[in-house]
Amino acid sequence: MYDEEKDIAFTGSSKYVLDNELAKIVNITMALEMPLLLKGEPGTGKTMLAYAIAESLNMPLIVLNVKSSMKLIDALYQYDTLTRLNDSRFGDSKRDVSNIEEYIKMGKIGQAFVSNEKAVLLIDEIDKADTDFQDDMLDVLDQMEFDILEIDKTISAKNRPVIVITSNAKKDLSDPFLGRCNFHHIAFPEPEMMREIVQVHFPDISQDLLDSAVNAFYRLREFKEVEKKPATRELINWIRAMHADPDFKVKDLIKGDIPYLGVLFKKSPDYVVAQRAVSRFRL
Repeated sequence: MYDEEKDIAFTGSSKYVLDNELAKIVNITMALEMPLLLKGEPGTGKTMLAYAIAESLNMPLIVLNVKSSMKLIDALYQYDTLTRLNDSRFGDSKRDVSNIEEYIKMGKIGQAFVSNEKAVLLIDEIDKADTDFQDDMLDVLDQMEFDILEIDKTISAKNRPVIVITSNAKKDLSDPFLGRCNFHHIAFPEPEMMREIVQVHFPDISQDLLDSAVNAFYRLREFKEVEKKPATRELINWIRAMHADPDFKVKDLIKGDIPYLGVLFKKSPDYVVAQRAVSRFRL
């Protein structure tokens, strides 16, 4: 953004490789003070973008992991009636039982609102929630306030958070929801971009290992029978595993001997498919 007070802009972070299009949508979203909705297959960096924004702009990060059973009030605040009941029954608490506010705990959205400094609020996997949750949540985020009914108090945001919302597109989002967000689809990185990402994590990686690992990785992702394709984090962990093995030799990988398939494929049927297919790689 162009934050009028701080004149700051997001340009990436120490561990996040950013393309120009994504950088622009992040900054214009902050300038317009709108939520940024990110879609893309798992492993494309949707969640990590929020971490990168927080790191780059030196803001605290607050993460709301959405669950299918979650109610909006849980994301706003919780009233701990059980603790209050116990305190009133046993009388050994330092809390004032007559003061309900002492038993109100802020949820993740509430924490972002009462934070004394501007925060990044990550709402992760919003597509797990039902439509009412989604639309009601955006009402709260539009108004930047919500009511605590038990104490007849309105909580207004001290600072408008930077809001990043992710979706794995498992469920369609409502038109009103989509209309109130800026949107960006993060495509899976092309091989050249992936090389840059790997080099960020492994600055001293040899060119032979970089090229052979990335090439093998993309060939493994081509298997149509695979349900869950390996993502960026699997590639990073796979290279880490090869680095940790004193007996590993890059020349074997170049020849098509693929080690540690279990690091790349986490489902048994996918692992079996990969095992059968790697023989095609061998020279």
